[in-house]
Parts: sequence; C-alpha cells; structure tokens
Amino acid sequence: MKSQHAQKRLAAYVPPLILSVLLLALVVLVTVFGDKSLGRTAAETLIRVTLVVGLWIFVGNSGVISFGHAGYMAVGAYCSAWLTLKPATKALFLPDLPDWLMQAEWPVLPAAIVSGGLAALVALVSGAAILRLSGIAASIATFAFLAIVNTVYSNWEGVTGATSSVVGLSRYVDQWVALAWAVAAIVAANLYANSASGLALRATREDEVAARASGIDMYRHRLISLTISGFFTGISGALLGHSIGVLNPDSFYLGITFISLAMLVVGGIGSLSGAVIGVLALSVLIEALVRAEQGFAIGAAHLSLPSGSQEIIIGIVMIVVLIVRPAGLTGGRELGLRLFRKRRASQPDPITNQ
Repeated sequence: MKSQHAQKRLAAYVPPLILSVLLLALVVLVTVFGDKSLGRTAAETLIRVTLVVGLWIFVGNSGVISFGHAGYMAVGAYCSAWLTLKPATKALFLPDLPDWLMQAEWPVLPAAIVSGGLAALVALVSGAAILRLSGIAASIATFAFLAIVNTVYSNWEGVTGATSSVVGLSRYVDQWVALAWAVAAIVAANLYANSASGLALRATREDEVAARASGIDMYRHRLISLTISGFFTGISGALLGHSIGVLNPDSFYLGITFISLAMLVVGGIGSLSGAVIGVLALSVLIEALVRAEQGFAIGAAHLSLPSGSQEIIIGIVMIVVLIVRPAGLTGGRELGLRLFRKRRASQPDPITNQ
C-alpha cells in the first residue's frame, strides 16, 4: 500500500518535469541554432504558456469557461508599467498618476511579482461576485468583467494612456526570462491541481451535486483557484509588456481571449499537459500562417495568404480538433502517466506472482 501511494505521488511530479524539460530543450535549440527573430518568437510562445497555464488553473479545474482572464492580464501589464517606467516617461504619457507612483522606478522582478499580486487581488474581488453564479451565467459574467476592464483602460487617459499606446517599457524579457516564468507557472499549476483544494474543485467539476452533498465548499475552492490563476495571468501581462515594449488596451481584449481559449481547447482542457501542448501546437501554426501572409516565392511566382487568414484557419483547426478529438490533442491525459500505468500493469502481482 505504501509503495502504491509513493508511486502515485511520484506520478504526480512526472508531467511538470516532462513539460519543463520540453520547454528547456526548445529554448536551448532556439538559442544555439536560431537568430534574434526566432528568439523573440520563442519568448512570445513561452509568455503564452504562462498565460494559458494560468487560465488552466481555473478553467481546467473548475470546468467554468472564463472569457475574462485578458482583463487580469491587462491589470498586470499596466501595473508593471506604472512601477518600472521612468518618471519623465510617465509624466508624458500618464500625467494623472499619484505622485508616489509617478516617482516609482522599481526593478523589473519585484514589479512583476507585485503586478501579479494586484491581478490576483482583482481576481479575488471580482470572483467574489462572479463565482456566486454557475455554468453559462458565470462565463457570461466573466465576459462582462473583461468588457468593464477594457472600457476603463480605454478611457482613463491620464492613468492608462487610453487608446494611445504607452511606450518606453524596458524590453528585458527574452526566451530565458519567459522560460523561468513558464516553468514556475507549470509547477504551481501542478501543485494546486494535486492539493486538497484542487482535488475538491475537480470533484465539483465532475459532479457538482454529489460534491455539494459531500460537504465540499465549491464557492471557496473556485475563489482560491481564480486568485492563483489571476496571479499568473497578471504575470503574463507584465511579461508581454516588457517583451514588446508597448502597451495598448486592445492588446488585452478579444484577440488574446480567443487565442488563449483556442490553445486550451486544442491541447485539451482536461490536463495541464494539454494546456502546454496546445500553446506549442498553435504557436507553430500561427508563426507559419504569419509567414504565409507575408508571402513566399515558388520559382518566379510570389504567393501569399489573404490578410486575416490566420483567425479563419485557427477557427477551422479548432473545429476539426473538436470533431476528431473532442478532449483535445492530449485526450485530457497528462504526459508520462500512461507509460507509468503500463509499466505498473506489466509488473507481477505480489500475491499471485502473475
């Protein structure tokens, strides 16, 4: 019995280890054999990993589809800008900031952590109202939250720059910085999923009525999950801002919401491995489509996809994946567990020796 318990605990650590090694191998290959353009693409992909894994912490464990996580991403991104931009830049673009925030010029790491903390706080406060709803009503409420955040950030000109882009952020995020945060998000997501709260929340996902009858406080566990999810989503916003050096409210609205949910669904919403695999698969597809829209030469001919084909093709891919593999590319399974179970099944029974 103790041996089986130890094996189960060991199996729980296999998926994040495999995923981390996979991402590390990607970064090493890009660093050794790629150029700066490929390095930026790798960094963008790893920022998406942090975002989608953060989204999975809530959606994957609760079963509630959230359309509002781009709002937490915006909170983290702008908080990092408030804390790290030079005072002269803030005076130019964000003149209505309070004086203590106007003079702040923090190092990037503490600023990123505080930005994630602010996003987590907003997730806690917003979740306290939204998570009293269930099912489609909760999902619609998350979209309403996103619309509120976008409206505020698009009109609060003296604090967020409104629709004018805020420029001047230090571009310190490369593939290695993005890798560190992606691995941190994966480890945190795995720890939460295997914690008492994570297991209880997944029980409510599978059978809400039975879970309530067992005394599980669904509201409390959903709120815990959303708060942790908001932290890493806010971190991904800070990373994105310091990767491209520019912030605009429209960068944290419908486009990023669609892409992040598409990655989660394509990879498999039922597992952490699915979240990461979905990001990698669609990131490769997106990069290929971007290059195809820019055009390529075949002999004397120059061919290119029409502008806007990217979203259409990604939508078609989602439909095909949902038809062929409704549970996503990973089938809702974690990497490594299937092999582990096969190996355990092949061992002889200690009593019958068969």
